[in-house]
Amino acid sequence: MFIYREVEIRKADETAAQNGLSGNALMETAGRSLFVRIKEILNKNSRILILSGRGNNGGDGIVLARYLNQWGYNVDLVFPFGEPKSDSASEHFRYYKSLGYSWSTSIGDGPYDVIIDALLGVGTRLPLNQSYQDLLKWCNQQHALKIAIDLPTGVLADRGEADIAFHADYTFSLHGFKPSTFLLPSSTYFGQPESIDFGLPHDAKWKIWSEKDVKRTMKKRGSNSHKGTFGTGLLVAGTDEMPGSAMLAGLGAMKIGIGKLVIATTPYAASIIATRLPEATYLHDGLNKLAVGTFPDGIRAMAIGPGLTDEKLIDQVLENVWEKEIPLVIDAGALGKREFAPRKAPIIITPHPGEFSRLTGLSVKEIEANRLEISSQFALQKNVIVVLKGANTVIAFPNGTGFINRTGNAALAKGGSGDTLTGMILGLICSESDITSAIANAVYLHGLCADELVKEQNERSIVAGNITNVLGRVMNRLITD
Repeated sequence: MFIYREVEIRKADETAAQNGLSGNALMETAGRSLFVRIKEILNKNSRILILSGRGNNGGDGIVLARYLNQWGYNVDLVFPFGEPKSDSASEHFRYYKSLGYSWSTSIGDGPYDVIIDALLGVGTRLPLNQSYQDLLKWCNQQHALKIAIDLPTGVLADRGEADIAFHADYTFSLHGFKPSTFLLPSSTYFGQPESIDFGLPHDAKWKIWSEKDVKRTMKKRGSNSHKGTFGTGLLVAGTDEMPGSAMLAGLGAMKIGIGKLVIATTPYAASIIATRLPEATYLHDGLNKLAVGTFPDGIRAMAIGPGLTDEKLIDQVLENVWEKEIPLVIDAGALGKREFAPRKAPIIITPHPGEFSRLTGLSVKEIEANRLEISSQFALQKNVIVVLKGANTVIAFPNGTGFINRTGNAALAKGGSGDTLTGMILGLICSESDITSAIANAVYLHGLCADELVKEQNERSIVAGNITNVLGRVMNRLITD
């Protein structure tokens, strides 16, 4: 579940070589690991085409072809751009030929049932020349199962830009995923991505937050717990025109397990919200009171932004609470472009790509093509935690580490979904001791609720208010100890 940039993959290979594991041995192990996984999805009667490039990605294809031949599969190993030139790939090619297995520099007469792309790997540079483009167009026109090794050819490792690219059904990434697996438009070419571990130690700064991580970090509560154990959160949200934003965020906080919740909002909004959320307490005219320095006692964390529009009052509230040593979640209407003065307690911002575009000055297209790097740089420069929402939500920390969240679906593309997430983050950073896992778990569970809902409803009909209706059910499955 680890994620590595191109430079990190190269460093891992170099470190292995320095410590006695040759490139030849690495290629053998990688190719065999690919074979073990790929044979699980192959039919023994399938006609298989392996397209191998001239570098190490092609070498992995050579090893895979050798194992498939040894196990009796019908394999055509083809080098469309010439025989391998890297040392390790050349050595494996010599051994392949010594066993009497066939190979060619031209594709045979079709049809093929399976096409395996072992042309280019992490060293890909765009644009591809016309010969590559023509070959990839041909591949994409074939009615065959398409498998990419490490990366689909035509896709970069670290960024989301893509040329004409191999449109894989499966991509088996060696040692770990590459950032482009989760970027746009590159992610559309990966099909079902899987990571193939072949024995190298892991030291990634980025990883996918998984169900195992949730189970490891969220435990059943002690029998001697009380509401004070799980903290009091302050939610500054909602206006007369948008009371639902505060309601959705409040439900998210309460249903994920916060001890007590204070909602700072307008009297009118409070009168509506209280009918659905009587468990909360309310600070009437909360934005105005907080702007002049009134602040409730005993607050463990605060979230501000859902449904708010008055920038002047928001800025005054933020100025007043900046020195308070409590985690601060900033969302929606509070996400103005500002300098973040040094602060002891954590700051969590939760923009969608459009809001992050305004914060960074970059286009949404640029952000989507480089979500991990841009989020990480912003987190480091501003000393904030960035939760960049959308497909493959990015969680970037100011120490250079981060997580990718894979739960969720298009059902979340509705107004109010982000408000619910803000409340869930507030609820967990109040009630859990570790803020890193608290944020990641809130994002994971938010998406998992959407995954649960589409089992019974069409994603078009799901609204943000449905999310917390199934939150207890999904948590009950994950929190077992």
